[in-house]
Amino acid sequence: MDRKIEKKKWTLKKIAGIVIAVGIVGFIVYSIFFGDHSSKLNVQEERITISTVSNGPFQEFIPVTGTVIPIKTIYLDAMEGGRVDKKFLDAGTYVEKGDKIILLGNTNLLMDIMYREAELFQQSNNLRNTRLAMQQNSLALQAQLLEVNYQIQQQKRVYDKQAELYNKNLVSEQDWEEARDRYNYLIRNRELTLLSHKQDSVFQETQILQLEMSLRRMEDNLGIVKQNLDNLTVRAPVTGQLTSLNAEIGESKTRGQRLGQIDVLDGFKIRVRVDEYYLARIDIGQRGEFTFAGVTHQMRIDKIYPEVLNGRFEVDMLFEDTEPEGIRRGQTVHIRLELGDLSEAILLAKGGFYQKTGGQWIYVVDPSGEFAIKRDIRIGRMNPEVFEVLEGLESGERVITSSYDSYGDIDKLILKK
Repeated sequence: MDRKIEKKKWTLKKIAGIVIAVGIVGFIVYSIFFGDHSSKLNVQEERITISTVSNGPFQEFIPVTGTVIPIKTIYLDAMEGGRVDKKFLDAGTYVEKGDKIILLGNTNLLMDIMYREAELFQQSNNLRNTRLAMQQNSLALQAQLLEVNYQIQQQKRVYDKQAELYNKNLVSEQDWEEARDRYNYLIRNRELTLLSHKQDSVFQETQILQLEMSLRRMEDNLGIVKQNLDNLTVRAPVTGQLTSLNAEIGESKTRGQRLGQIDVLDGFKIRVRVDEYYLARIDIGQRGEFTFAGVTHQMRIDKIYPEVLNGRFEVDMLFEDTEPEGIRRGQTVHIRLELGDLSEAILLAKGGFYQKTGGQWIYVVDPSGEFAIKRDIRIGRMNPEVFEVLEGLESGERVITSSYDSYGDIDKLILKK
């Protein structure tokens, strides 16, 4: 008799199929919820630049260009206008103080001096004539007083004689009164003559004083005009080098026009042009350095010109130590101008990545060296060599600092040897 064989429900093949199916579903679920969905791009490691983040001293500075100029420059301006009659020296000549440089001719100024001299001579004659007239008038008044006093003296004797005879009834009353009236008239006449003499003296003294004051003013004015005549000869105000001279024979120059300049060769300074962006951060005493003939020289800002022209302003920098031997006027030097104090910071080398990211993120290389992942960072100050990292990186980490232009928005770079 046949026996019914029961079929097994969980065969090995069936169990294996279920395990495989569960594994596939689990892998799919894990990939959906926990898998790496970031975009990836393969890059050749030899085509990128990898830099190591470090911790060290940070000095913020900017590169600027300066021009060597004399420490002191004297400008030559025409103190009086005229035509260039003669040139005694040429540009580039070494001059001593007082040396003649050019001679200007001014016919109008010469005519003015002649007119003023004639006017002064006429005023001097007027003063002399007034004094002579005053002396003559004084002599005439003295003669008049002498005559009046003589008449008074004569009349007094007549009056006294008539009074004596009148008292003795030897003359009439009319004769006595005539003698008395004549005497009193002469007395009053003398008083009027003295008063007139006094007033004339005061008037003439005042007139002479005014003429003397006018004469002195004219002499002073003539002295100024003659000084202007001397100014037609342009002389060197200091000892130095006549570096420029803008004057040619026959050329007309107006008063105040720039004729040239003299550089005092006692020392040099550097005139530096700085971008207006840094105007608020530049101050007197800030330092900088540049290399000349293999030697580094320290400088400091001595003067700031705050006027902005074409987006830049200028500063003058002086040497902290001795001037470089062989430096010449007009040379161009490249200066590292400090903007802050030296401090410890996390440093990141500069590179092309900054143009793409603006310093907001960077690719950080995994310790395995197989890939690099995008990471947000925050950058602070900078100089031409490094950035100061404020957040997002640690010392010792490696980052890609070359250009990111061909990476787009890729999250992960796979580094290929």
